[in-house]
Amino acid sequence: MPRLKKLIAATLFIIPVIFSANSFAFNMPKEFASIASQSLAKKDVFSEKGNYIKNDDHGNTNSIKSAILAQFSNWKGTRYHLGGTTHQGVDCSALMQHIFSDSFHKSLPRTTTQQIKNGQPVSKEKLEPGDLVFFRTSPGMRHVGVYVGDNQFVHASSSVGVTMSSLANRYWVEHYETARRLNMVG
Repeated sequence: MPRLKKLIAATLFIIPVIFSANSFAFNMPKEFASIASQSLAKKDVFSEKGNYIKNDDHGNTNSIKSAILAQFSNWKGTRYHLGGTTHQGVDCSALMQHIFSDSFHKSLPRTTTQQIKNGQPVSKEKLEPGDLVFFRTSPGMRHVGVYVGDNQFVHASSSVGVTMSSLANRYWVEHYETARRLNMVG
């Protein structure tokens, strides 16, 4: 059964890549059109002192958005499980680990408390695809997601599983804490 799931996941990833050059013919979302053109560097670890995405690098942020949306389609609907790290159940920080490892070959720490210490602070008004957004959901508890643009972020919601939500949602507005920009380019 695990082999079948891996085969299905690989097929679902490979098919859009094969047809991405002709995405207009298949009415695929434009976010998937650049998946095949990404070239990823060796696996790196994020650090507090690393460089971060440059605001004028619009092409790079589009490919970052495409990569995150591809991962989202792979994880969408996966149930939330505190401490979970697989498609059987995943929590918010493990989802971020998977997205950044699988899309950008970058390692993130395991917990939100550790993840919030990485990268550079970025204001909510200057968010770009790939920025981590953090929320203080209760005393001593944090939640993390990754910004994809258009005021939307991908995260593992405790109520609906892996989903995309709006930063304009009243709950997220009231619990927003900070955002961090990580080193996404070599």
